[in-house]
Amino acid sequence: MKISINNQNFVLHQSGAAFWEEKKMLLISDLHLGKIAHFRKHGMAIPEKAVLENFARLNEVLNLFDSETIIFLGDLFHSKINNEWDFFADWTKTVSQQIILVEGNHDIISKKNYADLNIEIYEELIIDDFLLTHHPTTRENFFNFCGHIHPGIKLKGLGRQFLSLSCFFRKPHQLIFPSFGEFTGNFYLIPEENDQVYAITKEEVIEIKR
Repeated sequence: MKISINNQNFVLHQSGAAFWEEKKMLLISDLHLGKIAHFRKHGMAIPEKAVLENFARLNEVLNLFDSETIIFLGDLFHSKINNEWDFFADWTKTVSQQIILVEGNHDIISKKNYADLNIEIYEELIIDDFLLTHHPTTRENFFNFCGHIHPGIKLKGLGRQFLSLSCFFRKPHQLIFPSFGEFTGNFYLIPEENDQVYAITKEEVIEIKR
């Protein structure tokens, strides 16, 4: 789905990524690499192949869009370094795009580790009149791109039917990105009058009308 914000065009993809057409930037939030390995270490029966699913989805959106920069809006890695870091380091060697990380609360790995991979790190990033952060932030004269919340929406059908979906959650001056990573969960939001919800299905992104 293509949307316009401040005269700029963005393509929302069902993976949870968004492509900023004019800047050729791919925006992704809350990948939480390392979380699956963390779960497996503590005895949870998650298939090892699930580790590679995040990288397959990353490659899918990279192949789809003509991006020059990848910006991760925080929580790129879930916690301390584990064996998923090696997968990530190898993956960075396969991409030509500049990689930027806007720090999230889970990003506790030493900046030197990211510097060794030529990844730039910022607490926040301002591009024209857009403010890129991890936590939702309100600042006058800026439109905020952020993550952290892992937004979702619950839809009620006829009878007792319910459907829960991840979503891009848009407020008048903010777009909260869904979690890109596997096994991250959702926080379900209730839209207010001026909010817009772009729900994610396996095949597409659809706007949910109130």
